[in-house]
Amino acid sequence: MKRIVVISDLQIPYHDRRALKNVVRFIGDFQPDLLIQIGDLNDYETPSRWNLGTKLEYAQRVKSDSEVTKREFFAPVREVYDGLFKVFEGNHDLRPRTYLSDKAPALAEFSDDVHFSKLLDFDGFGVELAEPFMKLGPGTVGIHGHEIKGMSQIAGTTAFNHATKANANVIMGHTHRLGIRRGTTGNATTGFTTRWGFEVGHLMDPSKAQYLGAGAVANWQKGFGLLYVGNQDVSPVEVDVHRDGSFVVEGERYGALRRGASGRFSAA
Repeated sequence: MKRIVVISDLQIPYHDRRALKNVVRFIGDFQPDLLIQIGDLNDYETPSRWNLGTKLEYAQRVKSDSEVTKREFFAPVREVYDGLFKVFEGNHDLRPRTYLSDKAPALAEFSDDVHFSKLLDFDGFGVELAEPFMKLGPGTVGIHGHEIKGMSQIAGTTAFNHATKANANVIMGHTHRLGIRRGTTGNATTGFTTRWGFEVGHLMDPSKAQYLGAGAVANWQKGFGLLYVGNQDVSPVEVDVHRDGSFVVEGERYGALRRGASGRFSAA
């Protein structure tokens, strides 16, 4: 049985540091056959459309934000896991290239130089760039999610709608929602086919997302996904990450917070 860990939408440097540390520890213990970051690894806010015409447009943080990713994600992962590691390109990861092409077309020929795989030194960390609709198992593909239009507020539904169109199970990020939705077609004569769509949540701190406005209210769920891949099928499992950054996998809790004798929270 092949085991795959799928995480999404860290949007570094706006990630949940406690949750990410717990996930990295889990990866080291679990030692999956494949680790996937399924897009929006970096936020790259400064060249985003939200900041056009503001002082943040000139903040020049692309390099420094990339260094945070290398220091707080790639390096810690590679300290505990030397297996196959693939990363999808999300719409936030695209921002430096999009900005260069749209706002400085005379320099668009250099857009490959600000591809996030180069900014984050994929080669140096032994990370591979994944292609959209990458096959992850029998009848199952992965995408970030921005490639196809249409989004539902109900967790799992966006991925399921894509799955019914593609006639394949779809696992994706992008929505920041955590959920699996299934549907079955066919009959007793022709046989039944079940398709599922799986949205794997996010690992960012919503309070840092300035585009949400005051209060940072959003229909988002923190978490990640597991895939158990057999010769004939793929079994998806959603993992809820709680407010304290902890979660449970196969009966073990990672990163629980407890109160010490003084009544203050301390890491377990």
